Amino acid sequence: MENYSDELDDIFQSLADPTRRAVILRLGGGEASIGMLAEPFDMALPSFMKHIRQLEGAGLIVTRKQGRVRFCSLERGRFSMLEGWLSQQHAIWEGRTDRLEQFVMAQQDRLCSKGENDQ
Repeated sequence: MENYSDELDDIFQSLADPTRRAVILRLGGGEASIGMLAEPFDMALPSFMKHIRQLEGAGLIVTRKQGRVRFCSLERGRFSMLEGWLSQQHAIWEGRTDRLEQFVMAQQDRLCSKGENDQ
């Protein structure tokens, strides 16, 4: 479980940055060269490469070199792991809100019944 937690920490840390989220969003449409990915950002290529290395280190993207050009694509398996964790969290919180709703409704019923008995 600790290893799983470390992997999630890396993923969320990578997704915390808007530049990296924009790269992930762009790669959702398919493979792209690093030059194409860097184009919309006002930063030097070495600075942009730090973002690419962070995403690759977290396992969110893979890179491959073809000639002199490096291409990036999403590592979809990693997103499946993230989706699984988010689904677990959703189920936990849905159960908690359901129990809260039941508690509130029971309290309202109790107050309404008490009010009727007082009359």
